[in-house]
Amino acid sequence: MQIILHSDDMNLLSHWEKACGSKCVVIDEFQDLLSIKNSMIIMNYSVLKEDVKESIQRLKKNSNSIFMLHRVPNLNIGKRLLSFGVNGYGNALMKAHFILSAIDAIQEGLIWLHPEFTSALIEELPVQKENDINSYISSLSEREKEVVYLLKDGATYKKIAEELEITPRTVKAHASSIYTKLQVKDRLALALLLK
Repeated sequence: MQIILHSDDMNLLSHWEKACGSKCVVIDEFQDLLSIKNSMIIMNYSVLKEDVKESIQRLKKNSNSIFMLHRVPNLNIGKRLLSFGVNGYGNALMKAHFILSAIDAIQEGLIWLHPEFTSALIEELPVQKENDINSYISSLSEREKEVVYLLKDGATYKKIAEELEITPRTVKAHASSIYTKLQVKDRLALALLLK
């Protein structure tokens, strides 16, 4: 999948190019994006000057994935963009490893949000009864159950590691096992299943 960068801000383009390396192409004009097919388009929110929903749908029509970045990310804008079909939303100036993580997730068909936004979305979900949750997690080990309760409440890997006195890497390993056993793709899907 080709990675296309589009921004009205040269500093952002430079930052994204450094993060993506040589595997990206910069396109200057929005109109030129409309002929792109089967690619990932990384763009900043400020370029969408006309109808945002229509612009996103026009880009998605050609089987493109859209990773929208914003200098001042906002959870409500993120939710709105997700409802319009974007595949990822985050801070335009985030570190390269987050950008690469997002690209990998989106290429795997997942939705990517900056971890703080994922946690905030999870916290907004209505709470499910304890008995319902227990029926889903009965196949998990005791440690995985500890991790799953913290994940479903929106805790970050770092926070879980601190609370359980284990490393963030161990939390990731438990989370991966949990996702496999419960047949979900990510933290948000887990939260939707258990909340």
